[in-house]
Amino acid sequence: MTFTTFLFYLLSIVLVISAFRVITASSPVTAVLHLILAFANAAMIWMLLGAEFLALLLVLVYVGAVMVLFLFVVMMLDIRVDHLRRGLKTYLPLGLTVGGILVLEMAFVLFSSWGQDTKPAAISDTYNNARALGVAMYGHYVYGVEVGAAILLVGMVAAIALTLRGRKSQAKYNDPSVAVRVKAKDRYRMVQMKAVSNRGADSSVQAEQGEKQ
Repeated sequence: MTFTTFLFYLLSIVLVISAFRVITASSPVTAVLHLILAFANAAMIWMLLGAEFLALLLVLVYVGAVMVLFLFVVMMLDIRVDHLRRGLKTYLPLGLTVGGILVLEMAFVLFSSWGQDTKPAAISDTYNNARALGVAMYGHYVYGVEVGAAILLVGMVAAIALTLRGRKSQAKYNDPSVAVRVKAKDRYRMVQMKAVSNRGADSSVQAEQGEKQ
C-alpha cells in the first residue's frame, strides 16, 4: 500500500466519522464544527485526486465563509434543541427511507463500475486544471454561468424580501434623494443654555436634612 492510498483511506475514515457526528451531535455548535472538519477532509481528498481548483474552492467558500457564518449564527441565536427535535420521531421513518435509497443507488453505481479496466487519460505535467476549468466556464459555457448567477441573485433578493415581510415597522428605510438634498444646517442645531449652579440645590438638601434632625 502506497502512502497516497493510506492517506486516502485515512481521510475517508475521518470524513465518514465527522459526517456521522454532524447528524448525531447534541449541540448545534458541535455539529457545525464537525461539518467544517468533513469539508476540510473532502477538500484534501479532492487534492489527492488532482482536482486542485475544487479543493481550494471548497476550503475558501464553504469552510472559510459559509460554515463560519453558520457557526456565528448558531452561537448568537438562542436555538432550543429540544424544540427542534420535537418532530424527530415523526419524520424519522421517511428520513431513513430516503437515506437508504441514496445509499443503495451509490452502492449500485460503485459495484457496477467495480473491476472494469478503466484507465485515466494521460495528462502532461504542464496541464493546468484551474485554467482549463476557467476556459470552459467563461468560454464555452459563459451563458450558462451568467444564467446561474442571475438565478442566484433573484433567489437572494427573494430571501431578503421574504425575511422582511410583515416587519415593516421594524425595518429601516433610507431615501437616497432626501439624503442627497440634505444641507449642513439640517444636520445639527446650536442651542444656547444658561449656566446653572448646583450650590442652591446642595444648600436646600442640607436644610432639609437639618429640619429632619
